[in-house]
Amino acid sequence: MAIYLGLGSNLGDRKQNLHDAIVQLEQRGIRCVRYSPVIETPALLPTDAPWEWNLPYLNMAIEVSTELNPQQVLETIHSIQSSMKRDASKRWAPRPIDIDILLWHREQISTESLSIPHVGLHQRHFVLTPLIALAPSLTIPGRGDKTLLQWSTELPHHIPLWMGILNATPDSFSDGGVNFEASALMNNASQMIEHGASILDIGGESTRPGAEHIDPATEWQRIGPFITELTKAGQNSFARAQISVDTRHADTAAKSIACGVDYINDVSGLNDPAMIELASENNCQWIAMHSVSVPADPKQILTDDPVQEVTHWLESKLTEWSKAGISLDNIIFDPGVGFGKDPLQSIKLLQAASQFRQHGMRLLIGHSRKSFLKQFISDDIHDRDQATIGASMHLCQQGVDIIRVHNIADHITAYRGWSHLAG
Repeated sequence: MAIYLGLGSNLGDRKQNLHDAIVQLEQRGIRCVRYSPVIETPALLPTDAPWEWNLPYLNMAIEVSTELNPQQVLETIHSIQSSMKRDASKRWAPRPIDIDILLWHREQISTESLSIPHVGLHQRHFVLTPLIALAPSLTIPGRGDKTLLQWSTELPHHIPLWMGILNATPDSFSDGGVNFEASALMNNASQMIEHGASILDIGGESTRPGAEHIDPATEWQRIGPFITELTKAGQNSFARAQISVDTRHADTAAKSIACGVDYINDVSGLNDPAMIELASENNCQWIAMHSVSVPADPKQILTDDPVQEVTHWLESKLTEWSKAGISLDNIIFDPGVGFGKDPLQSIKLLQAASQFRQHGMRLLIGHSRKSFLKQFISDDIHDRDQATIGASMHLCQQGVDIIRVHNIADHITAYRGWSHLAG
């Protein structure tokens, strides 16, 4: 186990505040080892709080290493908060920075000034979501064998990470050609980040029905420059949007990891021996999607109950991945809506999404604008986006960890309204 801190800001330039606080921690002997994606959450307020305090937070978690002891770290935190003009006299008031010690190895500390593990850690979704992104199987000292992921299933809802889709392809089913020019992709990436995307998912090969196979060299030619530019742009920010690469080619995955990406999104389900070897050797995040065929083929679909079949596939893969030496903490499961499932089977998978988190893994759902929606709406992009948003709010209620969509701006706007009422 390691040392984990939680950071939050709801006053001023929130992202810059998070970054500046981590810089100050490092300057004072508390080195950041890993950092989570940034999420936005409603403020936690007492019942008599003035309405002006209801400002949403940006939250994140970091894993740190230090030679300081817990009391010295607490004093350092207080000094940083004071230097960043936090008003300590009003406990629930908006603040430019809030830093908490969440976990300190397996230690349990209870003094007048310090409680570790942090009080209420297991009850606060704005703490659990970032921590789960770093270590979903961690347990909380003094609270039994439940993992962080299991604790999160007991909350009314689990805050998702929003993943924005950027297809640098001429033939994707929804946005083919939209991001094929460099300027268009970078502009759309900037807009997604501005609207609050936690992760950007860049793909260079279409997997729609009838899509043409391309070789890794062509794929890298399409996406390599974007990945290089985006990872370079984020090097100087601890609060940046993280980068995912949508590929089923181990060569492309290896080049992407060398550039510093955070996720590899493998639509072929982490099945290729070369990809499995890569996953066992790199501490990257891996998204493994269930599919019957890639590209998707409407003639090849599941023949039995989709939830049971996908569950059986996942259970067999868990054994395979473990034997290969891959940390299951690094794998995120995607049931593959539309890949080998007819429209009704896709809906059944969405309805049962929460069941897949019972396997101890984080869950990603990619349902955006997919063809199953045409069963009950028109084929218009606007209508598809609105239907996708409706489905996404249901997925929020089920505790899905990452929701992958095309229209980040409208999704996060809708989510803000939903989250402030969901509590």
